[in-house]
Amino acid sequence: MTATPTRSTGAVWRPGDPVGDRRFVEVGEVRLERGGVLPAVTVAYETWGTLSPGGENAVLVEHALTGDSHVVGDAGSGHPTGGWWPGLVGPGAPLDTDRLFVVAANVLGGCQGSTGPASPAPDGRPWGSRFPFVTIRDQVAVEAALADALGIDRWALVLGGSMGGMRALEWAATHPDRVERALVLASTAAATADQVAWCQPQLLAIRHDPDFQGGDYYDTGRSPLTGLGIARRIAHTTYRHEGELDDRFGRRPRAGEDPLGGGGRYDVESYLDHHATKLARRFDPNSYVVLSEAMNSHDVGRDRGGVAAALQAYRGHLHVAGVTTDRLYPLRLSEEVVRARPGTALTVIGSTHGHDGFLVETGQVGGVIAEVLAAP
Repeated sequence: MTATPTRSTGAVWRPGDPVGDRRFVEVGEVRLERGGVLPAVTVAYETWGTLSPGGENAVLVEHALTGDSHVVGDAGSGHPTGGWWPGLVGPGAPLDTDRLFVVAANVLGGCQGSTGPASPAPDGRPWGSRFPFVTIRDQVAVEAALADALGIDRWALVLGGSMGGMRALEWAATHPDRVERALVLASTAAATADQVAWCQPQLLAIRHDPDFQGGDYYDTGRSPLTGLGIARRIAHTTYRHEGELDDRFGRRPRAGEDPLGGGGRYDVESYLDHHATKLARRFDPNSYVVLSEAMNSHDVGRDRGGVAAALQAYRGHLHVAGVTTDRLYPLRLSEEVVRARPGTALTVIGSTHGHDGFLVETGQVGGVIAEVLAAP
């Protein structure tokens, strides 16, 4: 009785689809850290507020693995979901658009307008299996090109959680003179063995789905949504705290189903099925693979002499925040950044929601944002 997503590749935004609030910029050729070239990269982005004449009020918001540029705003009109960080951007909000110019871009390798596996390669066919390996540094390089195109020499603040926090920290290490303040939420300076281990069965689930077709499933009428759904179930379990799941669902069976009779589900299984189906409607499995491997590659100290050496050149205000119940990016990882870079501020976000606390606890996150923006 497990829910099976509809077989569709409609999760991919394609030229000609409704644009919604997206804007687009062509940043040209991008040479990648691990070799290979993307000859023509498009970045989809959204903005709120007005850029000041000197460009000193710009803020970059970085989305997590399955996010996109739609930080706030309604669903529909080209956006598969409503904004993923409601209440944090707008007039009078912590990121106050009466005085700040807020930018959010769909990441390189994504599926909501920026160049990714579903985008056309030079031969006109989707990249698919030919899409090259990209790292967090490559993603930041593309964002730097976007900043250049927008006339932004220096960000007043770069912030994000999870994969977005990886990019915020990479910005501080790669472009220390272009970031006044950086806020890293529920993230890490380098992907841990535990995080890579949790990721492996997710990638295997997608790649071993017969409909994956080696990654070249676009326009075949088949898509590896069963594998994507399994990946999402695994990931979502790590995003929430075990105590929260037990409090919410316990051992209750799904209404009208009998898990002891064979085929029925417990409530918690129904919950995971729901999130798997939701993701299948809006996300591309190939992008899930590409971005997951980029997260596995994350190590701000790689080829820089370690994390402490990598952050040494950054003279701006660095602030990290961890969630008390995060079992995927535990609080100790935020504390390690503080020890590696003296002067780094730390905030502990209290939450029963686990890793997703950085998305759910918007009141506490808003308070941290206000504190960071007030820092000299």
